Amino acid sequence: MRTLTTVVGLVGAVVLAGCGSSEDPVAGSPTGTSAADGIAEDVPTGIDPCDIPPEVLNSITPGLRKGNLDDNTSRGAIKWRGCRYVVSDGYTTTMSLTNLTLDMLREKNYPGREDVVDGRTVLTTHQASDPTGVEGCVLNVQMQGGSLEFSVDNSHGTSPKTRHLTACEVGMSVAEKIVPLIEPGA
Repeated sequence: MRTLTTVVGLVGAVVLAGCGSSEDPVAGSPTGTSAADGIAEDVPTGIDPCDIPPEVLNSITPGLRKGNLDDNTSRGAIKWRGCRYVVSDGYTTTMSLTNLTLDMLREKNYPGREDVVDGRTVLTTHQASDPTGVEGCVLNVQMQGGSLEFSVDNSHGTSPKTRHLTACEVGMSVAEKIVPLIEPGA
């Protein structure tokens, strides 16, 4: 595991960092990239983050369900396609495919660590707390031409179901159940 060096202070900055920007793309996919900016033109394929089987969701945390908000955003050449999931009295997570690669995120020097889940590198970054006690964490799972991103908010200390867990612990438990669903080679 490698420790990264920059410290991020506010969840607002964390969210923006997790969302990336169209500036300074470093790496892209070997195929399907835009010549203008070196990033894949679209998000990777191999899993539909909006179609996770209910039994898998329930195995992560009882009561985890798809929320009302979809994540279909773009910032310049950077794209996200996914859905928000919620646990009443618990946490929220957005599961999105993005054309942000792990190399692009490493270049930003966000604080975090690397793990391996089901043979894929997982970069866990951006852990911070805001003054209201909401703790955020972003996990990006390596895929061809981008990553599967889990953005987790946990009201640490006040959420009855998850008060004993950090947002990154919640994110890793989500990743451990979802990553095996990614098609091989994706």
